[in-house]
Amino acid sequence: MTATSGPPQERTDFLRRINSKLSKESSPSVSLIVAFYNKWKELRLVIASLEAQTFQDFELIICDDGSRKDVVDEIHAWMARTSLRVQHLWQADAGFRKNRIMNRGIADARSDYLIFIDGDCVLHPEFVREHFTHREKMTVLAGRRLEFSPSISRMITEKRIKDGFLQKNLWWIIPAIAFHKDNNALKGVYLRNTWLRGILNRKQRGIVGCNFSVHKEDLLAVNGFDMRYEGPGTGEDSDLEHRLRLVGRKINSFCHTAVQFHLYHELLGRGDTNEQLFKELQSQAQPVTPYGIKQL
Repeated sequence: MTATSGPPQERTDFLRRINSKLSKESSPSVSLIVAFYNKWKELRLVIASLEAQTFQDFELIICDDGSRKDVVDEIHAWMARTSLRVQHLWQADAGFRKNRIMNRGIADARSDYLIFIDGDCVLHPEFVREHFTHREKMTVLAGRRLEFSPSISRMITEKRIKDGFLQKNLWWIIPAIAFHKDNNALKGVYLRNTWLRGILNRKQRGIVGCNFSVHKEDLLAVNGFDMRYEGPGTGEDSDLEHRLRLVGRKINSFCHTAVQFHLYHELLGRGDTNEQLFKELQSQAQPVTPYGIKQL
């Protein structure tokens, strides 16, 4: 089923008005594409961090994998009053089909440079600026995130984000969550020193869907995300990275530069379907997926 611009028909005209307004403005420097499903409270915190960005020449594209009507209504009410440039793309809830709606976001993006985040990752104020100013041709910038504990996540509010609470309190937040097994606690430290950044980013890292940026033309070269990945797992991002490498794109580690903070939630159940599919496709070495943007 092809992704649609809005849920039921009664909201279609409203969305057309919003998108018409956007089309009359000059194209933004950056399209910020966020994966979303039902968690409006968390997305409001992400939006607060967007409103606090030092670089504001961007559009926000909410790629919604079938949120409930009440959630969609809240999003549209907020869109009517926000000063941010926003598109909301929605598709019917038919299971986990994130890659499909993300491809729609890529196709509809009005900028040539795209940044990808998740709807539960709060951004450092310099996040968008750092991604944009360090863009390079044929290069993907791959960042990471600091994982908040449940207690830290409960402390985060829109006002605290805008007041710089996170930057001012990392001296105790990082030690408080340093026990996390993913060893990403220090990834929440934002460094301005380019020499230190270079030293700490010597390790090669791959793409994670919550924090990477790329030129739109590079994604079009591989036909975007492979829509056969229909379930939460680890294969879909690795698949995209694999195919980008096949067409000569390089992946640059971007830790301590584009910093973000992941709000705690219980992990989704993860099967091995995506992993098996990735292994199969990896052996075929086919850079352009036959199940991507052009098939929408």
